[in-house]
Amino acid sequence: MVRFGYTLMTEQSGPKDLVRYAARAEEVGFDLEVISDHYSPWLTEQGHAPYAWSVLGAVAHTTSRVELATYVTCPIQRYHPVVVAQKAATIQVLSDGRFILGLGAGENLNEHVTGEGWPPVAQRQDMLEEAVQIIRELHTGELVTWEGDYFRVDSARVWDAPDGGVPIGLAVSGERSVERFAPLGDHLIAVEPDAELVKGWTKARPDGLARAIGQIPICWAPDKQQAIDLAHEQFRWFGGGWYVNADLPTPAGFAAASQFVRKEDVAGSIACGPDLDELAESVKPYWEAGFTDVALVQVGDALQQEFLDKAAGPLLERLRALAP
Repeated sequence: MVRFGYTLMTEQSGPKDLVRYAARAEEVGFDLEVISDHYSPWLTEQGHAPYAWSVLGAVAHTTSRVELATYVTCPIQRYHPVVVAQKAATIQVLSDGRFILGLGAGENLNEHVTGEGWPPVAQRQDMLEEAVQIIRELHTGELVTWEGDYFRVDSARVWDAPDGGVPIGLAVSGERSVERFAPLGDHLIAVEPDAELVKGWTKARPDGLARAIGQIPICWAPDKQQAIDLAHEQFRWFGGGWYVNADLPTPAGFAAASQFVRKEDVAGSIACGPDLDELAESVKPYWEAGFTDVALVQVGDALQQEFLDKAAGPLLERLRALAP
């Protein structure tokens, strides 16, 4: 059975609103809630970037059923792995075991703020692998000292370590990263409905079992043109692809990179408008590719509450009727 998630998009909503949306999304019937972990929005029009982990703590307390996940946290620069391990363990305890720690190699947009420079992709993946190993060690609750290529840990212990640790999802984008990270992670995270990623991940894991968690933007609105206008204003950066999105450092850079993106370009890549059947059909490639979980991003804050109150429930019904 495919699980359907709701995205707490920190780049487009303030912290109090995100907690309110999380509670409503659980009431509506979503199975999973994922949260982005950004220091900056992609575009200035989005206008927000609250601290994801504070929001998660409130959401864990406000909800009782839905699974929670970071989508995704980068544990290589802005956060040291020991800090991520402690935060993840705390959320797991607060949520009574509902949390998945989604990790990835990060974007320059969020990590450059510490002033340490932005490493090349090969180094970032080396750092991520080491960070995952440290986090795993700390989630045992044992005392950890580590001397690695990129990180040092001096007599650290996570005192409130949950039984069984915290499941880890790892963001991948190609065959090499799948082969490397599948043995380290529990679940696959990807933003493209690529069946080869799912097959490769399953093959590379010793037990062959995994969840594949995807994400897709949609823009519901009562009027189709209103939806297209909103998606263009808020999400025109989306068409740049991972290789561009990972390296641009500021919202100004994303504004420049997307200045020639037309409204029709956005409408061609993001399902927009009031037609729930059209929105549901746009999600179909994910379960056809073998994804077990798909988190929806309702673009923009302006219609978020209306989407949850009017459209989300009927949309979930359509999705569950379509999905295997």
